[in-house]
Amino acid sequence: MGPSNPGMPLDLDWVSRANVNLPALIRRAESHQKRRSVKKAHQAAWMLRATTCVDLTTLAGDDTDVNVNRLCAKAKRPIRPDLLKAMGVDPATITTGAVCVYPNLVPAAAKALKGTGIPIASVATGFPAGQTPLKMRIEEIQTAISHGATEIDIVIPRWTVLTGNWQALYDDVKACKEACGPDIHMKTILAIGECGTMTNVYKASMVSMMAGSDFIKTSTGKEGVNATYEVAFVMVRAIREYYEATGWRVGFKPAGGIKSAKDVLSWLALMKEELGDEWTHPSLFRLGASSIVIDIERQLFHWVHGQYAATHDMPLA
Repeated sequence: MGPSNPGMPLDLDWVSRANVNLPALIRRAESHQKRRSVKKAHQAAWMLRATTCVDLTTLAGDDTDVNVNRLCAKAKRPIRPDLLKAMGVDPATITTGAVCVYPNLVPAAAKALKGTGIPIASVATGFPAGQTPLKMRIEEIQTAISHGATEIDIVIPRWTVLTGNWQALYDDVKACKEACGPDIHMKTILAIGECGTMTNVYKASMVSMMAGSDFIKTSTGKEGVNATYEVAFVMVRAIREYYEATGWRVGFKPAGGIKSAKDVLSWLALMKEELGDEWTHPSLFRLGASSIVIDIERQLFHWVHGQYAATHDMPLA
């Protein structure tokens, strides 16, 4: 991970001037979807890159140490070693971007991943709704860090966006960043399906970055609308403008609704076109899409062997 985004004073003039041209945005998203994807060896290489950007996640009410341990084992070896060796890739170099769990499961993840260098991300601040008092949300961040979390995924209070109270959003996110401290990277989940408008998505993105967010993330995965290309273009353009104004790079994480290896290639292409190659690495790009690792592995099996694997040949995540 690079240095933490220090943020900046809230610039309400910048925020108030924002206005998203929705028809133009829709056309841009449609044109991206119609483009041809990368092929052959380039496709295999991009799939490996995507694997290193995945946050393997389990956020269920019935999570236990057992399924977290299983997830961590997959994070350490997401692609079968025989496939990687056939591609001339050292299996030790391919791990997922992080493992993401609830605070109570962070100790299990920390134990399973000890010595691997794989980040442990914990959701916090009343995930997924964020409808708890700030004091409790701060305590949850601190608890997760004390258990061993190295990244924190916070959720914003959506009422601040829906009422246009950008000062309240700034203060809330900044308080969370201060609780994280300089060594813990903080991802801010906008829950875009509950933000109302694309202009609100832009404003929430910008205010969150001004408050010190190291990543902005589309969704909790629990909303009716999650990661879409329209939302992505709004958020990555905000990231670009923030970088141009401050010199600080902020990461992007789409989450929810990304289901196949083919989808992942389109997301990587979007990042490369809009922000550059640096934003296709796990330090600045993450995917909240655990199930795609299995499909990526299937596609790489096909690349190596010329045919798709039987179901029993592919280990479960």
